[in-house]
Amino acid sequence: MEVKIDPTWREALASEWSSPYFAELAAFVRGAYAAGAVYPPAGRIFAAFDACPFDRVKVVIIGQDPYHEPGQANGLCFSVAPPTPLPPSLRNIFREVGSDLGIDPPVDGDLSRWARQGVLLLNSTLTVEAHRAASHAGRGWERLTDAAVRALSAGRDGLVFMLWGSYAIRKGDAIDRSRHLVLTSPHPSPLSAHRGFFGNRHFSRANEYLTARGQSPVDWR
Repeated sequence: MEVKIDPTWREALASEWSSPYFAELAAFVRGAYAAGAVYPPAGRIFAAFDACPFDRVKVVIIGQDPYHEPGQANGLCFSVAPPTPLPPSLRNIFREVGSDLGIDPPVDGDLSRWARQGVLLLNSTLTVEAHRAASHAGRGWERLTDAAVRALSAGRDGLVFMLWGSYAIRKGDAIDRSRHLVLTSPHPSPLSAHRGFFGNRHFSRANEYLTARGQSPVDWR
């Protein structure tokens, strides 16, 4: 089947599109959108890939699944489009950015400004039913996004992976630590942020690593 996705990612994940699991996943997703409210909007399912082509990725942040309430999910993990109020985890991410870098917090939750600089904001599951967190887990999205992580690990060098919480950390098992910087900490959720997300300094550490390798740092504002 033809997948509407950035061409560099279409190529990087070429073996996935013809796999039986992906055909089953595509049929399930089409049926879910036809049956009721699913997020993000269908045209933004692959927004993380479209906003950050394979050959431009510098940093990878992994989330679990999209926000499941109306008006929140926009296809980039942790991101919300203005004027949507900041979800709690995103508020905590911005708090750590400010503390780490000594800068004012961003004025809104639209993280596309990070994506344009090479930050892949990748949820593990790319769709979700309204009001039901993790409702599309186990349907096949995880296999596709695992393949994306493997492709980056094998096909690129000098990337920074930010893995927050046990779920994201497990998803990073396939990353080659000899070729990439892997930063781990508790999740930014209010339930866990005080157990080590605050003070992890991932944003400055990422920029130090990128700069040392001759790459431009990310403007995290």
